[in-house]
Amino acid sequence: MRNYLVDVPTIRPHQLSVATMRQQNLVLVRITASDGIVGWGEASTIGGLAYGEESPESMKVNIETYMAPVLRGADADSPAARMHDLDTRFQGNRFAKCAIETALLDGQARRLGVPLSSLFGGRLADSLPVAWTLASGDTAKDIAEAEQMLDLRRHRVFKLKIGARTVRDDVAHVAAIKRALGDRASVRVDVNQAWEETDAMLGMQMLEHAGVDLVEQPIAAGNHEGMRRLRNMNRVPLMADEALHGPADAFRLAAASAVDVFAVKITQSGGLRGAQQVAAIAAASNVALYGGTMLEGPVGTIASAQLFATLPGMSWGTELFGPLLLTEQVLRTPLVYRDFALQLPSGPGLGIELDEDKLAFLQRRH
Repeated sequence: MRNYLVDVPTIRPHQLSVATMRQQNLVLVRITASDGIVGWGEASTIGGLAYGEESPESMKVNIETYMAPVLRGADADSPAARMHDLDTRFQGNRFAKCAIETALLDGQARRLGVPLSSLFGGRLADSLPVAWTLASGDTAKDIAEAEQMLDLRRHRVFKLKIGARTVRDDVAHVAAIKRALGDRASVRVDVNQAWEETDAMLGMQMLEHAGVDLVEQPIAAGNHEGMRRLRNMNRVPLMADEALHGPADAFRLAAASAVDVFAVKITQSGGLRGAQQVAAIAAASNVALYGGTMLEGPVGTIASAQLFATLPGMSWGTELFGPLLLTEQVLRTPLVYRDFALQLPSGPGLGIELDEDKLAFLQRRH
């Protein structure tokens, strides 16, 4: 097993309520089996430790120090058994485990000569709609950026990162963008837990009047009762993100009737199989799905797409735009975005080939 910690600058500052990103740190895992089959996986988070309890540095160290020795010499064509070994030995570490599981599944699908999506029942679609996040914080810049994306036919769904300003200032920013785009685009917001519940009561009503289609995680992740109250008093659909750390959280949120939509993420769910279980709970409880991102590079992005393409109920599309935010390309052939969607490759496994020379060049040296 080999790990890369790669630092890639972003095309512009990406402003969230919890951090402002100027680069993304990709942890890439390369697993080579004794039969020569190579599988790749990725673990990426947002803003170091600002978003979650794992950092790029901790992921790399924990994989190398604890997890890799458990896998060494084990049977690579049994990914479920290998992940069971890790889960019984090590607490938490959802992101790191996701990278390993992805690499094992990529290798197994290559071994079988099928796309990774075939391991989850096969695809319902060969492309997925992709939203674009407007996160400069500048209204005029965000409008210009959205107009450009519409002209390029790359995105017609836009999510705005808000929560760093007052509620009224944030809503004014969002409303101006929605007025400029009109019916040509869907506008949604992500508050990243920045509001108190009382702020959200006001904010969601104002956002509805502004024409916003979806509100993501406006209040603290642990406040499920507050989410339920907000859902009951508003007509704008409410989506869980940080509150959703896998199947157990999905069950609790569904049982509480707390949200309308799950932002399913493979890393947050502890891997692709965990994300599939989240989707099953959503289907059983009539909760819609949105394919979320941790702003992964191309490996994590296409791994997510391979799973999301197999899921019914993905009615809110995806936001698998992470590679488009990066200034450097680490694939030999870039992913294809056209007609407002990400096109899934048809080759075996993830269907991509990494440029290891570029990875070596971008790898952190200290």
